[in-house]
Amino acid sequence: MAEKTLKFYEALADHYHLIFEDWDSAIERQSRILGGLLASQTSVYPLKILDCACGIGTQAIGFAAMGHHVVASDLSPSEVKRAQQEALCRSLNLSFYVSDMTSLREIAESEFDVVVAMDNALPHLNAAQLGQATRAIVSKLKPKGLFLASIRDYDKLILQKPTIQEPTFYGTHENRRIVHQVWDWIDDTRYVVHLYITAKSDEEWKTHHFVSEYRCMLRNELSDVLRTAGFGEIDWLMPSESGFYQPLVLARLSG
Repeated sequence: MAEKTLKFYEALADHYHLIFEDWDSAIERQSRILGGLLASQTSVYPLKILDCACGIGTQAIGFAAMGHHVVASDLSPSEVKRAQQEALCRSLNLSFYVSDMTSLREIAESEFDVVVAMDNALPHLNAAQLGQATRAIVSKLKPKGLFLASIRDYDKLILQKPTIQEPTFYGTHENRRIVHQVWDWIDDTRYVVHLYITAKSDEEWKTHHFVSEYRCMLRNELSDVLRTAGFGEIDWLMPSESGFYQPLVLARLSG
């Protein structure tokens, strides 16, 4: 699955911000929600944070802007390059690495207060890879460190098995965007996602098509894997509780 995932994010890197109505606003909004959640769990400031699935930097940039010490990594070299550029143009000092979350071997630092993996990154992994990733994450955390991740609500989606995410319209008449997804189910737990970004420039429309694969990762499954890896306190926060757009899991490593 790593090869398919890499191909997806390599292709998406230059276009990722287009899935948001306003990416800068999303950075600020998410950092406010996630930063507040972390502040409720620890009095440490600034935090030493590893974002092990940073993409183009949505959360890493937000955390750095709040004053935290941030190290960011991703499987995709193109996304890491884009994240570096975005951080630089905002005069933010972050360290970036190309590293697979199943090993994180390229990152020499450890003893992080927090490791994060947001935006449904974990469901790209099969069961064996998920176990490897949680062990790698544990190796980077200090005792009683926190792991924060978000995934889709697969407990609900696995029952519904949707085949389309309805189009979202962004922009003005002169610069309009349509974003939607089509899901092709492989079996009861896996699906291929087709992400379409259709953008208008002047009087012309152009469609970009990106393909990847996910599996339905249930909350109990992820909780069990985290528990096996050494996490003691494991809490789930639904969007109605947290204000974040996906379910959040917050896990504290045992002492």
